[in-house]
Amino acid sequence: MQKIVVLDYGMGNLHSVASALQKVAPADEVVLATTPEQAEGADRLIVPGVGAIRDCVEGFIRPGFVPLLNHCIESGMPVLGICVGMQIMMHRSEENNGVDCLDIFPQPVKFFGTDLQENGERLKVPHMGWNQVQQTVDHPMWANIEDRSRFYFVHSYYVPAENNEALAGETRYGVKLAAAVARENIFATQFHPEKSADAGLQLLKNFVGWNGQF
Repeated sequence: MQKIVVLDYGMGNLHSVASALQKVAPADEVVLATTPEQAEGADRLIVPGVGAIRDCVEGFIRPGFVPLLNHCIESGMPVLGICVGMQIMMHRSEENNGVDCLDIFPQPVKFFGTDLQENGERLKVPHMGWNQVQQTVDHPMWANIEDRSRFYFVHSYYVPAENNEALAGETRYGVKLAAAVARENIFATQFHPEKSADAGLQLLKNFVGWNGQF
């Protein structure tokens, strides 16, 4: 039995994530950790996140989750970031007049803007809905997921796909954006796998079985 830890820093849709994990890994223990101590003995770590980036970063720092995350990454433990949980791993976000993030990845987080368009049609921000994701690398986390499968997105800020060496999947909503990034034992998605039907459940199942190597 594995211990799968979902970090609870007050900014994630934790029950949906936990429910989806229990569905794909019924024999494993899913723990919602509010302190680093509750994460001890973890085999896998998930960083969820919804809401404003400043609140997320402050909420993540306050309980001491930064040293925990760094330790997990350095140890080779599989780590999954979801939505703002991916964005806080970037260098800096334009949200809230500019917020320094955790700088695990060197990429910026940008605002879609107030005049986002596609083929002359104005697009709504936030981006809410299903988009096809093109897999840009052959990664174990994409196993048994058809390329260009649809995943569910909810966000007003994005990580650019261009000049992104960590890009693992991309989609388009007015601009090309990173749907997923990956490096060594980290995989992070802008979309919500727990809300993405069969493809999302398969990605979570892949995470449960992933050895952290890429």
